[in-house]
Amino acid sequence: MPPNSPRIDISPSQETIPPVEPCTLVIFGGSGDLARRRLIPALYNLLLDGLLPPTYAVIGLGRKSMTDEEFRAAVRDGVVTHSRQALAEDKWKDFAQRLFYVSGGNEDPNTYASLKSRAEDIERNLQLPGNRIFYLSIPPSSFTSVCEGLEQAGLATKPGAHTPYARIIIEKPVGRDLASAQAINRVTGRVFDESQIFRIDHYLGKETVQNLMVVRFANSIFEPIWNHKYIDHVQITVSEAEGVGTRASYYEEAGALRDMVQNHLLQLLCLVAMEPPYSLDPDVVRNAKMEVLRCLRPITDQDVEHVTVRAQYSAGTAQGAPIPGYRRENGIHPDSTVETYVALKCFVENWRWAGVPFYLRTGKALPHRASEIAVQFKDIPQILFNANAQQPQPPNVLALRIQPEEGLSLRIVSRVPGTRAQTHPVEMDFQYSDVFGRPSPEAYERLLLDVMADDASRFMRRDAVEASWTWITKILEGWHRQGLRWLPEYQAGTWGPVEADRLIQNDGRTWRTL
Repeated sequence: MPPNSPRIDISPSQETIPPVEPCTLVIFGGSGDLARRRLIPALYNLLLDGLLPPTYAVIGLGRKSMTDEEFRAAVRDGVVTHSRQALAEDKWKDFAQRLFYVSGGNEDPNTYASLKSRAEDIERNLQLPGNRIFYLSIPPSSFTSVCEGLEQAGLATKPGAHTPYARIIIEKPVGRDLASAQAINRVTGRVFDESQIFRIDHYLGKETVQNLMVVRFANSIFEPIWNHKYIDHVQITVSEAEGVGTRASYYEEAGALRDMVQNHLLQLLCLVAMEPPYSLDPDVVRNAKMEVLRCLRPITDQDVEHVTVRAQYSAGTAQGAPIPGYRRENGIHPDSTVETYVALKCFVENWRWAGVPFYLRTGKALPHRASEIAVQFKDIPQILFNANAQQPQPPNVLALRIQPEEGLSLRIVSRVPGTRAQTHPVEMDFQYSDVFGRPSPEAYERLLLDVMADDASRFMRRDAVEASWTWITKILEGWHRQGLRWLPEYQAGTWGPVEADRLIQNDGRTWRTL
């Protein structure tokens, strides 16, 4: 951003904030890492921004035995360490008085009776109306027990005109294949109405992801050229710098395809490729994204070898720290064929995107943490400023950076000052923090507020979850039938295996350097 560009300061009070009713948020897995690092800091930041309802309560529920005061002390450390805004003692004192804890196991029926009794006491004392949100920050294997426990305790009330609401938030992954996702959806769908279920993907709460619809549909320069006539291809990259670390047991069950592609990358693809919705009504937006999933060309057994790449990291260095090879990590089977890197080429088979490849890649132990959507436009004709076939002009690229620095850039070709007719690519760059004068809200802040406001537009609907798993499961089945005993490797701290480079280079293209 040029040094003299104006900074725009937007206070939370100037934003269009949806109305939220007083409520009680119950966090299953309340003593866990997600609650401490993300959920409680997100709620605290909403309080500082004046976005929480005037009265509320937060109940953490977990197996660990703790008093309310011990719970408050534990999550206070999380706020100090992970909140985007500094802890203010006066605000924290008020916030902490609304934090409570209930201990119990998810499979124990007595847990739900205790939860109901405690919630009713808290709501009576704080004069809350009985609106409740249940956040399942727990493994998917416990979803069934929790839903049935809530139902039997009378906590899973169905929607009614004059009754307090009950809503449930489900953390990804929703299943590990199509069959398990359908099983989870059957249970949650029997206990709760679909309108009460919020399947959360924190990527959809990030500022750049939210801004993608605005870029496309609020700027007349983009939408007319957002199609196969002008776009050469799209790259979607989500890179992680760390290895599996302490998540080895989870990762051996998941792998990069299940962990990242099925939810994060496919949702980003949907936002890039969707048709313009006729309104911002949640189901209208979700219908538009669902149509993209329906149009994805299936990757068959014959295609798997040619349009997918999977690999594992070998020993190396990432961000200055040594990382052992994946099969040398604690908790990983020495003969594991679980992938830590995936690259895919896929197509959206509709009128808008006919013939345009979408290249997706994600991996662990890459050079640094970064996420980007890059839309590369077609080359100009080889005349005038592009007449030299030996030195072709670089293409125009619109890059939307999702993390770590949220923003976007547009690469154009400009004339170099001087007497010669020389050109050079330049970046027109925009960062949220530079222009708007304050850090962007964290993804969980926006998504928790959306649930309180009953806005489901950024959450996956049941049919979308099952459609994405249908597409992913075909790839998993194709890989299984390949029967590979050893996967290709890439050194930790590099951008992936040579097979991924070949995947895109065979089409005359290259991966972007992030």
